[in-house]
Amino acid sequence: MIQVNTPTLNDGSYGDSISGGWRMLAIAGAVVGLIGLLAVAFPVVTGLSLTIGLGALLVLSGVVHGAHAVTTRGWSGSLWQFALAVVSVIGGIVLLANPVLGLVTLTLVLVAYLLVDGVAELWMAMRMADRPGRASIAVSGVVSFVLAGLLWAGFPADAAWAFGLLVGVSLFMTGLSMSVVAISGRNADESTPPAAEPRGA
Repeated sequence: MIQVNTPTLNDGSYGDSISGGWRMLAIAGAVVGLIGLLAVAFPVVTGLSLTIGLGALLVLSGVVHGAHAVTTRGWSGSLWQFALAVVSVIGGIVLLANPVLGLVTLTLVLVAYLLVDGVAELWMAMRMADRPGRASIAVSGVVSFVLAGLLWAGFPADAAWAFGLLVGVSLFMTGLSMSVVAISGRNADESTPPAAEPRGA
């Protein structure tokens, strides 16, 4: 008969895993938040770095697609794979050669994303009649519209810093939420009463 060792209530390993979990989450949240603050402090550098990174990823993706198209003979999708490889490599080279132009393009993509996000959230809020959270979703949709309008009004002059700034704010908010969850886990861990010792101990 196979014996399975299961942790008991008085085993300290379970509590240690919870404790270690919230500590690691807090550290990760602090690191992500710090990266976000650095991105906010240097938005132009952040935007250009993201553009260069995207260009490098496109070139790498194009090389992988091209290798797959060449090595896989007889596959009907080889032509499409090769076409996708060419487009990816050309797009990546353009971004690497002129990251400022790529940053302008990414800003336009961000404006389009915010508009779509605003429409989706407002539509969702209208369908959530008398349900909790409706107001917060509607406010989030309005904020997306406002941000899209501000970016478009300052385009293209603001493209150099706006993209990096928004990415930095997003990273900071993600790190902050991770830290809040970690603190909540720590409070729950500390409020858990110790397990009673077994009888006859």
